[in-house]
Amino acid sequence: MPAVNNNGVKTDLMNIIIFRRGGVARYVSMSARVLGFCAALVAIVSGAGFVGGYYSAQGVAVSRSVAEVNDLQKELLTQQRILEELRGDAREELDALTLKVGQLNANVIRMNSLGRRLTNMADLDAGEFDFDSQPALGGPASVAMASSAGQVTDIFSEISSLDKTLHGQEQQLMVLESVLLKRKLHQRVYPQGRPVRAGYLSSRFGRRTDPFTGKGAYHRGVDFAGRAGSEIVAVAAGVVTYSGSRSGYGNMVEINHGNGYVTRYAHNAENLVAVGDDIAQGQSVALMGSTGRATGPNLHFEVRHLGRPVDPLRHIPETT
Repeated sequence: MPAVNNNGVKTDLMNIIIFRRGGVARYVSMSARVLGFCAALVAIVSGAGFVGGYYSAQGVAVSRSVAEVNDLQKELLTQQRILEELRGDAREELDALTLKVGQLNANVIRMNSLGRRLTNMADLDAGEFDFDSQPALGGPASVAMASSAGQVTDIFSEISSLDKTLHGQEQQLMVLESVLLKRKLHQRVYPQGRPVRAGYLSSRFGRRTDPFTGKGAYHRGVDFAGRAGSEIVAVAAGVVTYSGSRSGYGNMVEINHGNGYVTRYAHNAENLVAVGDDIAQGQSVALMGSTGRATGPNLHFEVRHLGRPVDPLRHIPETT
Protein backbone atom coordinates (compact mmCIF):
# COMPACT_ATOMS: atom_id res chain seq x y z
CA MET A 1 0.00 0.00 0.00
CA PRO A 2 1.24 3.62 -0.57
CA ALA A 3 3.09 5.12 2.36
CA VAL A 4 1.99 8.48 4.08
CA ASN A 5 4.54 10.71 5.81
CA ASN A 6 4.02 12.50 9.11
CA ASN A 7 2.45 15.49 7.36
CA GLY A 8 -0.18 13.28 5.76
CA VAL A 9 1.28 13.57 2.29
CA LYS A 10 1.53 10.47 0.05
CA THR A 11 5.00 9.40 -0.93
CA ASP A 12 6.56 6.90 -3.47
CA LEU A 13 7.35 4.57 -0.63
CA MET A 14 5.37 1.36 -0.37
CA ASN A 15 4.67 -0.29 2.99
CA ILE A 16 5.10 -4.04 3.04
CA ILE A 17 3.59 -5.88 5.98
CA ILE A 18 5.51 -8.87 7.20
CA PHE A 19 3.85 -11.10 9.79
CA ARG A 20 6.01 -12.87 12.30
CA ARG A 21 5.21 -15.67 14.60
CA GLY A 22 2.79 -14.83 17.36
CA GLY A 23 0.74 -12.53 15.07
CA VAL A 24 3.18 -9.59 15.36
CA ALA A 25 3.21 -7.52 12.17
CA ARG A 26 6.12 -5.45 10.92
CA TYR A 27 6.00 -2.73 8.34
CA VAL A 28 8.76 -2.41 5.76
CA SER A 29 8.76 0.69 3.56
CA MET A 30 10.14 0.26 0.02
CA SER A 31 10.03 2.63 -2.88
CA ALA A 32 8.13 1.64 -6.00
CA ARG A 33 11.34 1.64 -8.04
CA VAL A 34 13.00 -0.77 -5.67
CA LEU A 35 9.89 -2.91 -5.50
CA GLY A 36 9.76 -3.04 -9.30
CA PHE A 37 13.36 -3.97 -9.41
CA CYS A 38 12.74 -6.75 -6.91
CA ALA A 39 9.74 -7.98 -8.89
CA ALA A 40 11.78 -7.96 -12.07
CA LEU A 41 14.54 -9.81 -10.31
CA VAL A 42 12.08 -12.40 -9.04
CA ALA A 43 10.67 -12.75 -12.55
CA ILE A 44 14.12 -13.19 -14.03
CA VAL A 45 15.06 -15.75 -11.40
CA SER A 46 11.79 -17.60 -11.92
CA GLY A 47 12.24 -17.51 -15.66
CA ALA A 48 15.77 -18.71 -15.36
CA GLY A 49 14.61 -21.47 -13.06
CA PHE A 50 11.92 -22.47 -15.55
CA VAL A 51 14.31 -22.44 -18.46
CA GLY A 52 16.88 -24.35 -16.44
CA GLY A 53 14.27 -26.86 -15.37
CA TYR A 54 13.14 -27.26 -18.97
CA TYR A 55 16.62 -27.88 -20.31
CA SER A 56 17.38 -30.05 -17.31
CA ALA A 57 14.31 -32.12 -18.10
CA GLN A 58 15.43 -32.27 -21.73
CA GLY A 59 18.86 -33.45 -20.57
CA VAL A 60 17.31 -36.13 -18.39
CA ALA A 61 15.17 -37.26 -21.31
CA VAL A 62 18.21 -37.38 -23.59
CA SER A 63 20.17 -39.30 -20.95
CA ARG A 64 17.27 -41.69 -20.55
CA SER A 65 17.07 -42.21 -24.34
CA VAL A 66 20.83 -42.87 -24.52
CA ALA A 67 20.52 -45.39 -21.67
CA GLU A 68 17.66 -47.17 -23.46
CA VAL A 69 19.69 -47.29 -26.68
CA ASN A 70 22.62 -48.74 -24.75
CA ASP A 71 20.32 -51.34 -23.21
CA LEU A 72 18.98 -52.24 -26.64
CA GLN A 73 22.50 -52.54 -28.00
CA LYS A 74 23.44 -54.84 -25.13
CA GLU A 75 20.34 -56.94 -25.78
CA LEU A 76 21.19 -57.08 -29.48
CA LEU A 77 24.73 -58.25 -28.69
CA THR A 78 23.29 -60.90 -26.37
CA GLN A 79 20.92 -62.12 -29.10
CA GLN A 80 23.77 -62.17 -31.61
CA ARG A 81 25.90 -64.21 -29.22
CA ILE A 82 23.03 -66.66 -28.68
CA LEU A 83 22.55 -66.90 -32.45
CA GLU A 84 26.25 -67.66 -32.95
CA GLU A 85 26.07 -70.35 -30.27
CA LEU A 86 23.05 -71.88 -32.01
CA ARG A 87 24.89 -71.80 -35.32
CA GLY A 88 27.88 -73.46 -33.69
CA ASP A 89 25.67 -76.17 -32.18
CA ALA A 90 24.00 -76.69 -35.56
CA ARG A 91 27.38 -77.05 -37.26
CA GLU A 92 28.52 -79.54 -34.61
CA GLU A 93 25.32 -81.57 -35.03
CA LEU A 94 25.72 -81.47 -38.80
CA ASP A 95 29.32 -82.65 -38.51
CA ALA A 96 28.27 -85.43 -36.16
CA LEU A 97 25.47 -86.39 -38.53
CA THR A 98 27.89 -86.46 -41.46
CA LEU A 99 30.28 -88.64 -39.45
CA LYS A 100 27.47 -91.04 -38.55
CA VAL A 101 26.39 -91.30 -42.18
CA GLY A 102 29.99 -92.01 -43.18
CA GLN A 103 30.23 -94.76 -40.57
CA LEU A 104 26.97 -96.30 -41.78
CA ASN A 105 28.19 -96.22 -45.37
CA ALA A 106 31.39 -97.98 -44.28
CA ASN A 107 29.35 -100.63 -42.44
CA VAL A 108 27.14 -101.15 -45.49
CA ILE A 109 30.21 -101.54 -47.73
CA ARG A 110 31.72 -104.09 -45.32
CA MET A 111 28.45 -106.01 -45.12
CA ASN A 112 28.07 -106.02 -48.91
CA SER A 113 31.61 -107.33 -49.30
CA LEU A 114 31.04 -109.95 -46.62
CA GLY A 115 27.73 -110.92 -48.21
CA ARG A 116 29.35 -111.42 -51.59
CA ARG A 117 32.07 -113.59 -50.04
CA LEU A 118 29.50 -115.71 -48.25
CA THR A 119 27.46 -116.04 -51.44
CA ASN A 120 30.52 -117.33 -53.27
CA MET A 121 31.56 -119.60 -50.40
CA ALA A 122 28.10 -121.14 -50.08
CA ASP A 123 27.77 -121.51 -53.88
CA LEU A 124 24.49 -119.59 -53.80
CA ASP A 125 22.78 -118.21 -56.86
CA ALA A 126 24.08 -114.65 -57.38
CA GLY A 127 20.55 -113.47 -58.12
CA GLU A 128 19.25 -114.76 -54.82
CA PHE A 129 21.42 -112.45 -52.75
CA ASP A 130 22.36 -109.41 -54.84
CA PHE A 131 24.52 -107.17 -52.65
CA ASP A 132 25.26 -104.68 -55.44
CA SER A 133 21.74 -103.27 -55.79
CA GLN A 134 19.21 -101.68 -53.48
CA PRO A 135 16.72 -104.11 -51.92
CA ALA A 136 13.15 -103.92 -53.19
CA LEU A 137 10.75 -102.06 -50.90
CA GLY A 138 6.99 -101.52 -50.76
CA GLY A 139 4.00 -100.68 -48.60
CA PRO A 140 0.90 -98.43 -48.60
CA ALA A 141 1.18 -94.65 -48.61
CA SER A 142 1.25 -92.96 -45.22
CA VAL A 143 0.89 -89.40 -44.00
CA ALA A 144 4.22 -87.66 -43.64
CA MET A 145 5.09 -86.60 -40.12
CA ALA A 146 5.20 -82.88 -39.47
CA SER A 147 8.61 -81.37 -38.88
CA SER A 148 9.44 -80.31 -35.37
CA ALA A 149 12.29 -78.90 -33.34
CA GLY A 150 13.25 -82.42 -32.28
CA GLN A 151 13.51 -83.74 -35.82
CA VAL A 152 17.33 -83.71 -35.79
CA THR A 153 17.32 -85.60 -32.49
CA ASP A 154 14.93 -88.16 -34.01
CA ILE A 155 17.26 -88.58 -36.98
CA PHE A 156 20.20 -89.21 -34.65
CA SER A 157 18.12 -91.80 -32.77
CA GLU A 158 17.16 -93.58 -35.98
CA ILE A 159 20.76 -93.54 -37.21
CA SER A 160 21.98 -94.92 -33.88
CA SER A 161 19.35 -97.68 -33.99
CA LEU A 162 20.27 -98.53 -37.59
CA ASP A 163 23.95 -98.57 -36.67
CA LYS A 164 23.27 -101.08 -33.88
CA THR A 165 21.20 -103.23 -36.25
CA LEU A 166 23.94 -103.21 -38.89
CA HIS A 167 26.54 -104.06 -36.26
CA GLY A 168 24.46 -107.01 -35.05
CA GLN A 169 23.95 -108.26 -38.60
CA GLU A 170 27.64 -107.88 -39.32
CA GLN A 171 28.50 -109.98 -36.27
CA GLN A 172 26.06 -112.67 -37.40
CA LEU A 173 27.52 -112.68 -40.90
CA MET A 174 31.03 -112.99 -39.46
CA VAL A 175 29.93 -116.02 -37.42
CA LEU A 176 28.33 -117.48 -40.53
CA GLU A 177 31.52 -116.81 -42.48
CA SER A 178 33.54 -118.65 -39.84
CA VAL A 179 31.19 -121.63 -40.02
CA LEU A 180 31.33 -121.68 -43.83
CA LEU A 181 35.13 -121.37 -43.77
CA LYS A 182 35.40 -124.36 -41.45
CA ARG A 183 32.95 -126.27 -43.62
CA LYS A 184 34.83 -125.36 -46.77
CA LEU A 185 38.16 -126.26 -45.15
CA HIS A 186 36.68 -129.57 -44.07
CA GLN A 187 35.47 -130.17 -47.62
CA ARG A 188 38.92 -129.41 -48.98
CA VAL A 189 40.71 -131.80 -46.63
CA TYR A 190 37.99 -134.45 -46.61
CA PRO A 191 38.77 -137.07 -49.27
CA GLN A 192 36.12 -136.93 -51.96
CA GLY A 193 35.90 -137.31 -55.71
CA ARG A 194 37.64 -139.44 -58.31
CA PRO A 195 41.45 -139.79 -58.11
CA VAL A 196 41.78 -140.14 -61.91
CA ARG A 197 40.75 -137.85 -64.74
CA ALA A 198 40.04 -140.82 -67.01
CA GLY A 199 39.57 -144.54 -66.30
CA TYR A 200 37.11 -146.97 -64.82
CA LEU A 201 36.72 -148.91 -61.58
CA SER A 202 38.33 -152.31 -62.09
CA SER A 203 38.48 -153.70 -58.53
CA ARG A 204 36.58 -152.91 -55.33
CA PHE A 205 37.51 -152.72 -51.67
CA GLY A 206 37.39 -155.83 -49.47
CA ARG A 207 37.73 -159.53 -50.12
CA ARG A 208 38.57 -160.60 -53.69
CA THR A 209 40.55 -163.20 -55.62
CA ASP A 210 44.20 -162.25 -55.82
CA PRO A 211 45.08 -161.71 -59.51
CA PHE A 212 48.51 -163.28 -59.08
CA THR A 213 47.80 -166.27 -56.83
CA GLY A 214 44.15 -166.92 -57.53
CA LYS A 215 43.52 -167.23 -53.81
CA GLY A 216 41.25 -165.20 -51.63
CA ALA A 217 42.78 -161.98 -50.38
CA TYR A 218 41.79 -158.74 -48.74
CA HIS A 219 42.02 -155.69 -51.00
CA ARG A 220 42.73 -152.54 -48.96
CA GLY A 221 41.76 -150.10 -51.68
CA VAL A 222 40.14 -149.81 -55.10
CA ASP A 223 41.70 -149.99 -58.56
CA PHE A 224 41.09 -147.73 -61.54
CA ALA A 225 42.24 -149.05 -64.91
CA GLY A 226 43.18 -146.63 -67.66
CA ARG A 227 45.81 -145.57 -70.14
CA ALA A 228 49.42 -145.40 -69.09
CA GLY A 229 50.41 -141.82 -68.44
CA SER A 230 46.92 -140.69 -67.46
CA GLU A 231 46.84 -138.02 -64.72
CA ILE A 232 46.28 -139.04 -61.11
CA VAL A 233 44.88 -136.25 -58.92
CA ALA A 234 44.61 -135.64 -55.20
CA VAL A 235 41.10 -136.04 -53.82
CA ALA A 236 41.71 -133.49 -51.04
CA ALA A 237 44.18 -130.85 -49.96
CA GLY A 238 47.09 -131.95 -47.80
CA VAL A 239 50.84 -132.46 -47.46
CA VAL A 240 52.91 -135.15 -49.17
CA THR A 241 54.35 -137.47 -46.53
CA TYR A 242 55.79 -140.11 -48.91
CA SER A 243 56.86 -140.11 -52.55
CA GLY A 244 58.90 -143.06 -53.81
CA SER A 245 58.92 -146.78 -54.35
CA ARG A 246 57.41 -149.19 -51.86
CA SER A 247 57.21 -152.98 -51.92
CA GLY A 248 54.07 -154.19 -53.66
CA TYR A 249 52.92 -150.60 -54.38
CA GLY A 250 55.59 -149.67 -56.89
CA ASN A 251 55.89 -145.87 -57.16
CA MET A 252 53.55 -144.45 -54.55
CA VAL A 253 52.48 -141.04 -53.27
CA GLU A 254 51.02 -140.68 -49.80
CA ILE A 255 49.20 -137.48 -48.71
CA ASN A 256 48.18 -136.54 -45.18
CA HIS A 257 44.96 -134.47 -45.16
CA GLY A 258 44.61 -133.95 -41.42
CA ASN A 259 41.77 -135.10 -39.17
CA GLY A 260 43.28 -138.59 -39.34
CA TYR A 261 42.83 -138.99 -43.13
CA VAL A 262 45.59 -140.29 -45.42
CA THR A 263 45.33 -141.26 -49.10
CA ARG A 264 47.69 -143.44 -51.15
CA TYR A 265 48.20 -143.43 -54.95
CA ALA A 266 50.21 -146.50 -56.16
CA HIS A 267 51.58 -148.28 -59.30
CA ASN A 268 52.51 -144.89 -60.75
CA ALA A 269 54.67 -144.57 -63.82
CA GLU A 270 56.00 -141.30 -62.37
CA ASN A 271 55.50 -139.29 -59.19
CA LEU A 272 55.05 -135.56 -59.78
CA VAL A 273 55.38 -134.39 -56.18
CA ALA A 274 57.95 -134.61 -53.39
CA VAL A 275 57.75 -135.05 -49.64
CA GLY A 276 56.70 -131.83 -47.94
CA ASP A 277 54.81 -130.39 -50.91
CA ASP A 278 51.50 -128.66 -50.17
CA ILE A 279 48.84 -130.22 -52.34
CA ALA A 280 45.56 -128.66 -53.47
CA GLN A 281 42.45 -130.66 -54.14
CA GLY A 282 42.42 -131.76 -57.78
CA GLN A 283 46.16 -131.24 -58.26
CA SER A 284 48.03 -133.78 -60.39
CA VAL A 285 50.35 -135.85 -58.22
CA ALA A 286 51.38 -138.74 -60.50
CA LEU A 287 50.98 -140.44 -63.87
CA MET A 288 49.27 -143.81 -64.19
CA GLY A 289 51.55 -146.84 -64.69
CA SER A 290 52.00 -150.50 -63.79
CA THR A 291 54.93 -150.44 -61.37
CA GLY A 292 54.92 -152.79 -58.42
CA ARG A 293 52.48 -155.65 -58.15
CA ALA A 294 50.19 -154.76 -61.06
CA THR A 295 48.90 -156.61 -64.11
CA GLY A 296 48.65 -153.48 -66.26
CA PRO A 297 48.28 -149.68 -66.12
CA ASN A 298 46.05 -148.86 -63.19
CA LEU A 299 45.84 -146.80 -60.00
CA HIS A 300 45.65 -148.55 -56.68
CA PHE A 301 43.88 -145.97 -54.45
CA GLU A 302 43.63 -146.25 -50.67
CA VAL A 303 41.94 -144.12 -48.02
CA ARG A 304 43.06 -144.59 -44.43
CA HIS A 305 41.46 -143.04 -41.37
CA LEU A 306 43.35 -143.15 -38.08
CA GLY A 307 45.67 -145.74 -39.60
CA ARG A 308 42.94 -148.13 -40.70
CA PRO A 309 41.92 -148.65 -44.36
CA VAL A 310 38.33 -147.68 -45.20
CA ASP A 311 36.30 -148.21 -48.35
CA PRO A 312 37.31 -145.43 -50.76
CA LEU A 313 33.97 -145.65 -52.48
CA ARG A 314 32.46 -143.87 -49.49
CA HIS A 315 34.37 -140.83 -50.66
CA ILE A 316 33.85 -141.29 -54.40
CA PRO A 317 30.36 -140.41 -55.68
CA GLU A 318 31.15 -141.79 -59.13
CA THR A 319 32.29 -145.37 -59.51
CA THR A 320 32.71 -145.60 -63.25
